[in-house]
Amino acid sequence: MKLPVSTEWVLHCAASLAQIEPGETASATRLAEYFDVPAAYLAKQLQALVRAGVLAATTGPRGGFQLARPAAQISLLQIVEAVDGASSPYVCREIRQQGRGALPPEACQDRCVLARRMDEAHEAWRESLAGVSLADVLADIPATAPAQTRSRLFGRR
Repeated sequence: MKLPVSTEWVLHCAASLAQIEPGETASATRLAEYFDVPAAYLAKQLQALVRAGVLAATTGPRGGFQLARPAAQISLLQIVEAVDGASSPYVCREIRQQGRGALPPEACQDRCVLARRMDEAHEAWRESLAGVSLADVLADIPATAPAQTRSRLFGRR
């Protein structure tokens, strides 16, 4: 499975927003500069997180993005599915019924074993991501990282 590069962006942005002080926000422009990614495209991805209830957005000169709820209540799966959707990357097109090796329809009454196995793998991947919250991610970073993130993100010392 290959996810778009924007998935990495939103995961890192969400993890960074989980490190800022409560009530503080970071604009899409600031986050784009922080990670050196295209601001307009990142803004669209961040809006998808707002629509999914992962982030909250405020407008105005001091506006920006922040987590919509505590980091412990936001899973990596919620972030990924907000921008990439929930559908399986594998689509069975029933090629077992095509070509010289085509099986007769009566031999294909049950779902293809490969499609079943791919769906099982996709579900295991989803369950794994659902079991990891942003708080879990923050627990695995160095204790000095949040202060460093805030300093670099907002240009403060």
